[in-house]
Amino acid sequence: MDVIAVSSLTKRYDDVLAVDAISFAAPAGATIGLLGGNGAGKTTTIAMMLGLLVPTAGTIHILGYDMARDRFAALARMNFSSPYIALPHRLTVAENLRVYGHLYNVPGLERRILELAAELDLEALLDRPAGQLSAGQKTRVALAKALINRP
Repeated sequence: MDVIAVSSLTKRYDDVLAVDAISFAAPAGATIGLLGGNGAGKTTTIAMMLGLLVPTAGTIHILGYDMARDRFAALARMNFSSPYIALPHRLTVAENLRVYGHLYNVPGLERRILELAAELDLEALLDRPAGQLSAGQKTRVALAKALINRP
């Protein structure tokens, strides 16, 4: 079974065609990438897949759920990381992960934070404000945030 199935996905803003009937699928365990120049529709496609934008046409099925009808069932099992979204700078790494863990209602949250910290070499950073991290450290924290709910 494909965990992602996108068919004839289209997004139009008045006279601007942002996404033009794209289709793709990804089986379990696959890694896929959306490639294209500026304005190619990559971010718009991801926003539609996350249920943040409503497609003009086409269908999106994720984890067997139709995102037009049952997106909340799929969203609980998904997560997303973007280099364009900064973590709150005043919160520590642990506090940031707690916020996202609470949003996803992660069971055993403190244990999960420690697991991710060990896996991503964040243990020494847990009490440091996110605003004081290097770019590489921020990337690892963003990855921990995206993995907090075991998507």
